[in-house]
Amino acid sequence: MTATAATVSHYAGTYHGRPDQVRRVRAAVAGHLAGCPVADDVLLIVSEIVSNAIAHSDSKDEFFTVRCEVHPGYVRIECEDLGGEWHCRQQDERPHGLDIVEALTGPDGWGVDRIDDGDRVVWARLAW
Repeated sequence: MTATAATVSHYAGTYHGRPDQVRRVRAAVAGHLAGCPVADDVLLIVSEIVSNAIAHSDSKDEFFTVRCEVHPGYVRIECEDLGGEWHCRQQDERPHGLDIVEALTGPDGWGVDRIDDGDRVVWARLAW
């Protein structure tokens, strides 16, 4: 089956860079994913990448954008933040943020892209 504009659905929303927005993002994306067989995993992924944008980027107290595309057989989710330096925490035994994303998508199912204006896009692709 070839994806066409009619078979691909898109969602995009811009949010304030505050922790209380994670719940709003999850609700909006959940509504967009109604009936999607990997919705629970996608919601966990979006929670992790949005939380990272709020805690570890210049989007904190500013804004970030979430985009979600549902294609036949897979979902692509991404969070565009305002970039900045990432400060990694000391490692412990528990998986965190992007470790969880990779556990759900595999090593080739996610990535981080920098945009010319300094913004950063963290994306994940989850097939079913």
